[in-house]
Amino acid sequence: MRPLVVTEFTTLDGVVQAPGGPDEDTAGGFAHGGWLVPFFDDTLGAQMDAWFAGVEDFLLGRGTYEIFAAAWPQAPTEDDPVAEALNTRTKHVASRTLTSLDWSGARLLEGDVVDAVRALRDRDGGELQVHGSPGLVQTLLRADLVDELRLVVAPVVLGQGKRLFGDGAIAWSWRLTSSAATPTGVLLCTYRRGGEVETGAMGAEYEDAVSG
Repeated sequence: MRPLVVTEFTTLDGVVQAPGGPDEDTAGGFAHGGWLVPFFDDTLGAQMDAWFAGVEDFLLGRGTYEIFAAAWPQAPTEDDPVAEALNTRTKHVASRTLTSLDWSGARLLEGDVVDAVRALRDRDGGELQVHGSPGLVQTLLRADLVDELRLVVAPVVLGQGKRLFGDGAIAWSWRLTSSAATPTGVLLCTYRRGGEVETGAMGAEYEDAVSG
């Protein structure tokens, strides 16, 4: 079984909608498209290149597929690991409305989405990466199919927009395996699946800690 890895650009309040441009996704009257752009720097770019280098194939929701397919096929692949990966690796697309795909290497998932993704994940090989695709990601989280979260957290609060976690997310813990901050204040955090949520009550240990 290979890992299913989700990479998301997110705000401090969990908004993942339209990080790359004003017209990327205006659904619901979203007016803050392009919110990540002021914080994107060479450090973040280098990390994205490194993450894309580990991909074997992609899993995309319809909206993200359409956004990517409108731009990346025209991007030069030389010296650009992101463009090279997106244009040469297989892209599995989850959609209830699309009947055909024009982007080379793109394939529609057939049948139940959760069953189809579980079959992809059960194969041997490299990373199955999901980028964007918030609706699909929420479905995958509810089905407990996400092995790793890579969150790019920008220091901005928007107060509206599509969120990473929605109603119905299963209660689960995540283990932080790496973290870094870029010069612009973006946090790069990688989490792997942990276990069941544990709870407790603050007592003497907490009082001792805060009292010094």
